[in-house]
Amino acid sequence: MPFKRLKDEIDGYLVRDPAASSRLVILLTYPGLHALLWYRLANWLWLRRLILLGRLTSNFGRLFTGIEIHPGAIIGRRLVIDHGMGVVIGETAELGDDVTLYHDVTLGGIAPSIDSAAQRNVKRHPTLEDGVIVGSGAQILGPITIHRNARVGANAVVVKDVPSGCTVVGIPAKPMLSAGCSADAFTAYGTPTDDLPDPIAQRLGALFEQVNALRDRIGELEREVEVLSGGAPHDGAPLEDGNEPAMKPAE
Repeated sequence: MPFKRLKDEIDGYLVRDPAASSRLVILLTYPGLHALLWYRLANWLWLRRLILLGRLTSNFGRLFTGIEIHPGAIIGRRLVIDHGMGVVIGETAELGDDVTLYHDVTLGGIAPSIDSAAQRNVKRHPTLEDGVIVGSGAQILGPITIHRNARVGANAVVVKDVPSGCTVVGIPAKPMLSAGCSADAFTAYGTPTDDLPDPIAQRLGALFEQVNALRDRIGELEREVEVLSGGAPHDGAPLEDGNEPAMKPAE
């Protein structure tokens, strides 16, 4: 039956949502759970080749919850859709266990050229492995894989695979240099908030360090040239009136 793991699904919210006060509150008031239950029924019909009934059931779920989950998607246990409005999960998307999605997340597909019926069944949507967290507004596009315990920051656009335990942010999404994740660490919205570095500022700082090192090296080379040419070194200071250092007369 599609609802045989209902208690397990509810417990996922108790663990990851600090606002969840009881199982009854979750069951009656959480649209993410309601959307998942609609999906379980639609998927049950879909797998029995009742395509039209599955799509109709899916549409009812979207109408009542604002969350669109295609009945052909594959979803593991304890999926948490927090707030949920605007979430879209495509037909060939695959989600592992203990995945967390926030509102306005899109697991979208890249449409292939449709020349035959066989091409319509190719993998077009992303795969999210166990423990993945996707922040609000994030777009994950194409048949890519977000590996185990990875985090996708809010409003990121992901078009390439994300390694296990990695946090990605930005457009297009890139790994954060100093943010790591572990299997036991839950990061709300997929974005660390403690000591969060600005990746652009980090790169600019590295660039300034390289420029300063080059300036120092140029100064050293200028002094070496002056010594070899017989002039007095001027310690890298600019010469007055544009005069060149005195040259040693030829013997």
